[in-house]
Amino acid sequence: MGLTQAKQDQEVMAEINITPFTDVLLVLLIIFMILAALAAPPGFQKELPNKNNAPQKLNLKTLVHQIQVQVSATNRVFIDGHPTTTATLYQSMADAVKYHQEHAAQGFTTHISLIADNDAPYNTIVKVLDAARQANDDDVGFVTE
Repeated sequence: MGLTQAKQDQEVMAEINITPFTDVLLVLLIIFMILAALAAPPGFQKELPNKNNAPQKLNLKTLVHQIQVQVSATNRVFIDGHPTTTATLYQSMADAVKYHQEHAAQGFTTHISLIADNDAPYNTIVKVLDAARQANDDDVGFVTE
Protein backbone atom coordinates (compact mmCIF):
# COMPACT_ATOMS: atom_id res chain seq x y z
CA MET A 1 0.00 0.00 0.00
CA GLY A 2 1.52 3.18 -1.00
CA LEU A 3 0.77 6.55 0.48
CA THR A 4 -0.03 9.26 -1.93
CA GLN A 5 0.35 12.91 -1.09
CA ALA A 6 -1.62 15.65 -2.63
CA LYS A 7 0.24 18.36 -4.47
CA GLN A 8 -1.15 21.10 -2.25
CA ASP A 9 0.33 19.59 0.92
CA GLN A 10 3.85 20.05 -0.39
CA GLU A 11 3.55 23.76 -1.11
CA VAL A 12 4.17 26.30 1.60
CA MET A 13 1.18 28.37 2.49
CA ALA A 14 2.21 32.06 2.38
CA GLU A 15 -1.01 33.87 3.11
CA ILE A 16 -1.13 36.39 5.95
CA ASN A 17 -4.31 37.46 7.62
CA ILE A 18 -4.02 41.27 7.87
CA THR A 19 -7.40 41.88 9.48
CA PRO A 20 -6.06 41.98 13.09
CA PHE A 21 -3.17 44.20 11.95
CA THR A 22 -5.62 46.61 10.30
CA ASP A 23 -7.79 46.69 13.40
CA VAL A 24 -4.82 47.63 15.59
CA LEU A 25 -3.77 50.39 13.18
CA LEU A 26 -7.27 51.87 13.10
CA VAL A 27 -7.47 51.90 16.90
CA LEU A 28 -4.07 53.64 17.08
CA LEU A 29 -5.20 56.18 14.48
CA ILE A 30 -8.29 57.03 16.52
CA ILE A 31 -6.22 57.38 19.70
CA PHE A 32 -3.77 59.77 17.98
CA MET A 33 -6.60 61.81 16.49
CA ILE A 34 -8.18 62.29 19.90
CA LEU A 35 -4.85 63.18 21.51
CA ALA A 36 -4.06 65.68 18.75
CA ALA A 37 -7.39 67.40 19.29
CA LEU A 38 -6.87 67.63 23.05
CA ALA A 39 -3.26 68.83 23.05
CA ALA A 40 -3.03 72.26 21.41
CA PRO A 41 0.47 73.22 20.29
CA PRO A 42 2.16 76.24 21.93
CA GLY A 43 0.96 79.48 20.47
CA PHE A 44 -2.62 78.31 19.94
CA GLN A 45 -3.82 78.96 23.47
CA LYS A 46 -6.31 81.77 23.26
CA GLU A 47 -7.68 83.75 26.14
CA LEU A 48 -11.06 84.92 24.94
CA PRO A 49 -12.68 87.78 26.80
CA ASN A 50 -15.72 87.22 28.93
CA LYS A 51 -19.00 88.26 27.42
CA ASN A 52 -19.62 91.87 28.27
CA ASN A 53 -22.55 93.74 26.79
CA ALA A 54 -21.41 97.11 28.10
CA PRO A 55 -18.96 98.97 25.88
CA GLN A 56 -15.44 99.16 27.21
CA LYS A 57 -14.58 102.56 28.63
CA LEU A 58 -11.18 103.64 27.44
CA ASN A 59 -9.51 106.71 28.63
CA LEU A 60 -7.69 108.84 26.08
CA LYS A 61 -4.53 108.89 28.18
CA THR A 62 -4.30 105.09 28.01
CA LEU A 63 -4.64 105.12 24.24
CA VAL A 64 -1.95 107.77 23.84
CA HIS A 65 0.50 105.84 25.99
CA GLN A 66 0.28 102.56 24.07
CA ILE A 67 2.74 101.54 21.38
CA GLN A 68 1.00 102.21 18.09
CA VAL A 69 2.22 100.38 15.01
CA GLN A 70 0.71 101.34 11.68
CA VAL A 71 1.20 99.35 8.48
CA SER A 72 0.02 100.93 5.23
CA ALA A 73 -0.93 99.28 1.96
CA THR A 74 2.31 100.58 0.46
CA ASN A 75 4.34 98.60 3.05
CA ARG A 76 5.23 101.65 5.14
CA VAL A 77 5.55 100.98 8.88
CA PHE A 78 5.25 103.58 11.62
CA ILE A 79 6.05 102.81 15.26
CA ASP A 80 4.73 105.49 17.63
CA GLY A 81 4.48 107.84 14.68
CA HIS A 82 8.09 107.37 13.59
CA PRO A 83 8.66 105.80 10.16
CA THR A 84 10.77 102.68 10.03
CA THR A 85 11.81 100.22 7.37
CA THR A 86 11.49 96.46 7.47
CA ALA A 87 15.28 96.27 7.89
CA THR A 88 15.23 98.35 11.09
CA LEU A 89 11.84 97.09 12.32
CA TYR A 90 13.24 94.81 15.02
CA GLN A 91 15.49 97.48 16.52
CA SER A 92 12.76 100.15 16.36
CA MET A 93 10.30 97.84 18.10
CA ALA A 94 12.83 96.98 20.81
CA ASP A 95 13.54 100.70 21.33
CA ALA A 96 9.82 101.52 21.60
CA VAL A 97 9.17 98.73 24.11
CA LYS A 98 12.20 99.78 26.15
CA TYR A 99 11.09 103.43 26.15
CA HIS A 100 7.57 102.49 27.30
CA GLN A 101 8.94 100.22 30.03
CA GLU A 102 11.24 102.98 31.30
CA HIS A 103 8.36 105.48 31.40
CA ALA A 104 5.77 103.20 33.01
CA ALA A 105 5.55 105.61 35.97
CA GLN A 106 4.10 108.26 33.63
CA GLY A 107 1.35 105.88 32.50
CA PHE A 108 3.03 104.33 29.45
CA THR A 109 2.05 100.73 28.73
CA THR A 110 3.74 98.14 26.54
CA HIS A 111 0.48 97.17 24.86
CA ILE A 112 0.98 97.25 21.10
CA SER A 113 -1.94 98.46 18.99
CA LEU A 114 -1.47 97.18 15.45
CA ILE A 115 -3.34 99.27 12.89
CA ALA A 116 -3.05 97.71 9.46
CA ASP A 117 -4.60 98.64 6.15
CA ASN A 118 -6.77 95.99 4.48
CA ASP A 119 -4.28 95.77 1.63
CA ALA A 120 -1.18 95.71 3.87
CA PRO A 121 1.24 92.88 3.03
CA TYR A 122 0.71 89.94 5.35
CA ASN A 123 4.46 89.35 5.46
CA THR A 124 5.01 92.77 7.04
CA ILE A 125 2.34 92.15 9.67
CA VAL A 126 4.00 88.86 10.58
CA LYS A 127 7.34 90.68 10.87
CA VAL A 128 5.76 93.23 13.21
CA LEU A 129 4.40 90.42 15.40
CA ASP A 130 7.78 88.70 15.36
CA ALA A 131 9.56 91.95 16.25
CA ALA A 132 7.19 92.38 19.21
CA ARG A 133 7.93 88.85 20.37
CA GLN A 134 11.68 89.43 20.01
CA ALA A 135 11.28 92.53 22.19
CA ASN A 136 9.59 90.33 24.86
CA ASP A 137 6.19 91.92 24.33
CA ASP A 138 3.33 89.53 23.58
CA ASP A 139 0.57 92.04 24.36
CA VAL A 140 -0.56 92.88 20.82
CA GLY A 141 -4.02 93.95 19.78
CA PHE A 142 -5.39 94.48 16.28
CA VAL A 143 -7.28 97.74 15.88
CA THR A 144 -10.28 97.61 13.58
CA GLU A 145 -12.71 100.24 12.45
